[in-house]
Amino acid sequence: MHHSQSPIGIFDSGVGGLSVLQALLHELPHEQFVYLADSGNAPYGDARGDAFVQERTLAIARHLREHHDIKILVIACNTATAAAVELLRAQMPDLPVIGVEPAIKPASFSSQTHHVGVIATRGTISSGRVARLVDEHGQRAHFHLMACDGLAKAIERSTEQPLPESTETTETRALCAKYIGALGQFGQKTGQMDTLVLGCTHYVFVKDDLRALLGPDIQFLDTGAPVARQTRRMLEQRSLLAPEKAESDAASPRLALPAQIRLMTTGSLPALQAAAQRWLELPGSCCSHAAIPSPSAEAMTA
Repeated sequence: MHHSQSPIGIFDSGVGGLSVLQALLHELPHEQFVYLADSGNAPYGDARGDAFVQERTLAIARHLREHHDIKILVIACNTATAAAVELLRAQMPDLPVIGVEPAIKPASFSSQTHHVGVIATRGTISSGRVARLVDEHGQRAHFHLMACDGLAKAIERSTEQPLPESTETTETRALCAKYIGALGQFGQKTGQMDTLVLGCTHYVFVKDDLRALLGPDIQFLDTGAPVARQTRRMLEQRSLLAPEKAESDAASPRLALPAQIRLMTTGSLPALQAAAQRWLELPGSCCSHAAIPSPSAEAMTA
């Protein structure tokens, strides 16, 4: 039985899902959150097979249910959503689950040139889920798909070790420039892409690099805000929204914020602490290590 005071569970292959947590915090300021980064196995989308991702998704969902009594699970990872969301819903039908997928549908409606760039991991780009989205909405726009091998890992790596800022910036910017250049022409003219879909939650954290390459007129679409709104709707439908605090209780929301949030990682704890400080302005005390059994050898090689 789920309770309104139980936390919202969120997981990603690494720290990219913190961009979804940002949106959830904005949309649902009275909720508690438990975030798990499977950074010990990140990234899922560049080299992991479906069997591996499915096993990790099920193991993490079980951990968050059994140890943290979550009332809903947000899979803040496009690759895990594509590979495992239907399996998870079938195996845990009583757990409300929300996945993320590239914003192909809204891009098909909003693009004025009817040409849309989509960047994501190889696992997402090659998934049947994305193929179905492109097929369903391809009559309104032409989608230019790009698997950005190494970009999520570079973003992840930027928090794993104390690299000089210029070093990490050079790596991520070089990869952004490589893939944006390979996509083709962006602009407002006929045949040019006027919209870029960020199909990996990690990529939100290199928006500035992408904006520097593409200029101010290109529309960026990610899934953080829509996922947060859908989470609210699902909680409302199930009467699971946390009660709103009185005005006096919310006088210093930033000071109260760490008490709302628990962040865990299967990888480097200092890396998660650095990411929490850098992107959410949260102290390292919010973070801890989580031990979740590794996938079977069969899943890892599938």
